[in-house]
Amino acid sequence: MAGPALLSLQNTTLTFGGTPLLEGADLSLSAGDRVCLVGRNGSGKSTLLKIAAGLVEADGGTRFLQPGTTLRYLPQEPDLTGFATTLAYVEAGLGPGDDPYRARYLLESLGLTGEENPASLSGGEQRRAALARVLAPSPDLLLLDEPTNHLDLPAIEWLENELSGLACALALISHDRRFLEKLTNTTVWIDRGRTLRLGQGFSAFEQWRDGLLEEEEKDLQKLDRKIVAEEHWVRYGVTARRKRNVRRMAELDALRKKKREHRRVQGQAKMEATEAEGSGSQVILAQTINKSFGDRPIVRDLSLRLMRGDRLGIVGPNGAGKTTLINMLTGNLAPDDGEVTLGTNLALVALDQRRAALDANRSVEETITEGRGDTVEVNGARRHVVGYLKDFLFTPLQVRQPVSALSGGERARLLLARALATPSNLMVLDEPTNDLDLETLDLLEELLADYKGTLIVVSHDRDFLDRICSSILMAEGDGKWIEYAGGYSDMVAQRGEGVKARAAEIKAKVRDEKPSAIEANRSISNKLSFKEKHLLDTLPEKVDAMGRDIEKLRTALAEPDLYTRDRARFDKISALLTKMEEERAKAEEEWLALEMKREELEG
Repeated sequence: MAGPALLSLQNTTLTFGGTPLLEGADLSLSAGDRVCLVGRNGSGKSTLLKIAAGLVEADGGTRFLQPGTTLRYLPQEPDLTGFATTLAYVEAGLGPGDDPYRARYLLESLGLTGEENPASLSGGEQRRAALARVLAPSPDLLLLDEPTNHLDLPAIEWLENELSGLACALALISHDRRFLEKLTNTTVWIDRGRTLRLGQGFSAFEQWRDGLLEEEEKDLQKLDRKIVAEEHWVRYGVTARRKRNVRRMAELDALRKKKREHRRVQGQAKMEATEAEGSGSQVILAQTINKSFGDRPIVRDLSLRLMRGDRLGIVGPNGAGKTTLINMLTGNLAPDDGEVTLGTNLALVALDQRRAALDANRSVEETITEGRGDTVEVNGARRHVVGYLKDFLFTPLQVRQPVSALSGGERARLLLARALATPSNLMVLDEPTNDLDLETLDLLEELLADYKGTLIVVSHDRDFLDRICSSILMAEGDGKWIEYAGGYSDMVAQRGEGVKARAAEIKAKVRDEKPSAIEANRSISNKLSFKEKHLLDTLPEKVDAMGRDIEKLRTALAEPDLYTRDRARFDKISALLTKMEEERAKAEEEWLALEMKREELEG
């Protein structure tokens, strides 16, 4: 039996813009509770957690926090302003009797030194510092909103182990199934403003939810039949014709009102991929390719064959070079050595986790149609953009809004809608699960299972990798990559361990270096400048243009009699070719350096 509640919310109500978000919602946390809050995007999970943390005041209901209880809350977007270092930020969350050493221990465990300037941190580094702050006091009650966002696999698994060892009560929101399954023993489902509690962890939730929805549908059908019967009596009953029985009429009115006021389950997203003609049987062939960044190898002696229909997952810690490897495999970046051969008739579509492909000032409609009318072609059929976006749970009003007005989950669905409307037989997905709710993830997994093309997936979601991938390409360190058959769990079984943090190795090295070298390493945390962002956008096209010019020069030199016919022209072309190849190599190195810096920042 559960002990007295450390925190309880009863009959919580909250309305935004005339629409009730929470209607009589309850939440109770006692010692030993490990509660996950689940529900669709926009159902009120984060709002309920903020009410529990005392940061948002509800319109109605009661909130009780046991006196003397230490509560810590992790928001989705931590605010580190006003602190000189990450250590100062974490130490500010300690209480009078807390151990100050724990603050530094947690920062180092999460790959930070404590000396970082919060103003120059990436999203992932901010999340790590915020986690250290809420964990440092060893609180009685911990409320975590999407704690795995921006974390790589080593950090996620470290966090799992750390939370498993804590004695505190826990309430968390996450889209990571494996994370929820390992940590929770209670599930609270927020559905149409109400809360339903299951005394089991997330692993039992989906079957329980489906059973409740089936029962609800049966009850609605019974209600429909009863309304029909009552209406028949009103119209044709003998008594009704004489005096219209007031009680029966009132009951019918109450039934109709109940049906009108019943909040239906929010619509399910519908997805279908627009598939191009089939590619050749061999999609990508990499033969002993190498790539280095300065003295650091990114890819070393990798040979890989990707056939039509393969589903390749690429995993490794942040900074391992996953994005660089994808650019090499898809022909956007040349290897230092070796060769990458692309198959015939390839139609590639890519989903970028940075949402960089979205113009915040364009409307949702323009983003899908590229400003060309109000229809989009999906699998050979013309569809109105409003109807198509409705499949992805966008309202007609949202279709006219700018992208800047969308939430993270809505932007994720918009990118999916655009990518899936583009004909493809090779799909590259970079962290496709970010900001998607669990139901949309289910649908995406079903779509990818039916996709006849080839997939390359980068993800930190272990459950997603298990469900989707036929093989895993794992970063083993020092530029070495090994392919394992099966999903992520199969890879772990074959290796004997999962992904290990690269950050820990770097930190051990940094501690032994001189202060000047530490500053040089720390400079990677600086934000990309405007010039660097511009170069990241323009260098790929510049490198491609150089490649085309180089091919023209090589073709000209290949003329059989050029040397004997026009020696001066031969020498001029040869010199120009050498110069162009050197310039392209420099541009590729600059591009690679910026990509590596961007990838470090995303960590």
